[in-house]
Amino acid sequence: MTSTPTPLQVTATPATLTLIDRLRERHGPLLFHQSGGCCDGSSPMCYPQGEFLIGDADVELGDIGGAPFYISRPQFEYWKHTQLIIDVVEGRGGMFSLENGEGLRFLVRSRLFDDAEFAALQAAGRV
Repeated sequence: MTSTPTPLQVTATPATLTLIDRLRERHGPLLFHQSGGCCDGSSPMCYPQGEFLIGDADVELGDIGGAPFYISRPQFEYWKHTQLIIDVVEGRGGMFSLENGEGLRFLVRSRLFDDAEFAALQAAGRV
């Protein structure tokens, strides 16, 4: 019986990685936090590292383009069966997110993990 490799819980499209590189050149090290609603809907928000406080109630899903990606624990419980795919589309970015003013915004796409992938995440202690 072959085991399923542990899947990534967050990934990024090539367009997203290009925008991350551009933002990093301007702002230095970055981090992402998956917004839970409020003002900017459910957008992934990009901040300079050190300007958004990560707490015990946040879960690190992984990184995209070298930037750590976090989500609140309650939201993680809702999304834990899902791989987040961070994409970029034309439009205005989140009010507090660094891509605001770029003519682009980060967008979450997703797909459900299959049973074997979810079992691999459980075995790795990731869910």
